[in-house]
Amino acid sequence: MLTYNIHKAIGVDGKFRPDRIIAVLGHHDADIVLLQEVDRGVPRSNHHDLASLIAQSLRYQYRASGMNVFLKRGRYGNTTLTRFPIDRQRNIDLTVSWRKRRGAQHTSITIARNGIQATLDVFNVHLGLSAMERRRQVADLLESSQITRLGCDHPCIIAGDMNDWRGMLKRQRFAKHGFTCATNRRPGSRWAIRTFPSVAPTGGLDKIFFRGRLKPIRVFRSRLLLAQEASDHLPVIADFEILADASSNGHDPALPSSVQNASPTMSGTL
Repeated sequence: MLTYNIHKAIGVDGKFRPDRIIAVLGHHDADIVLLQEVDRGVPRSNHHDLASLIAQSLRYQYRASGMNVFLKRGRYGNTTLTRFPIDRQRNIDLTVSWRKRRGAQHTSITIARNGIQATLDVFNVHLGLSAMERRRQVADLLESSQITRLGCDHPCIIAGDMNDWRGMLKRQRFAKHGFTCATNRRPGSRWAIRTFPSVAPTGGLDKIFFRGRLKPIRVFRSRLLLAQEASDHLPVIADFEILADASSNGHDPALPSSVQNASPTMSGTL
């Protein structure tokens, strides 16, 4: 899995160059990609539908977008691209009072690999600029029916541009609901892998939180020189294994009978 604030495909040089974003994403070749600040029909990005352009260029068969900010001409928001089928999608409004519109783009993705099939729920977010706003947004999301209906062992990921410079959301909100930050610099650390600004990162704004039958295998930020130019954020990538339901002795009742005797893990770049 990869999360990336693409800054409307406008690089640190001020140039609109979607080809650079596409090249960075193509290099990492993640099965699930969460993008923030994705334009659709906006003059600054030559009126492109960036989600469609990127998906077609990299042959992502499935995508879902939540357009949160509506401009005089065009709109922008979050987009999820995946190589696996999306069963359900919804955009959850996280706007706080009069502040800039924000949302969580929710997708339920069916993943089939190594003989196992499982559903992964993914929430692609771009949170606000003030600490109060972010606390309220995360609280609203974690208390929404889209998450509370999921069992604690159900594979679930909340990721994106958290705008959380001080790493407070982990302790104040996510940990209380059983979520772990995969993008910490080391286990137990308050600080996340630095991703902003891209040229000389000082803040870990782009984070991946997970809960349920998921095991992080490898987590890292992009080291491509091109990534330092393509956006003001660096993408962060996490490889996960999806684990079978241990309570059923490796036989997950949610899985079809054709895969009940398969290996209890599913690995890959998710």
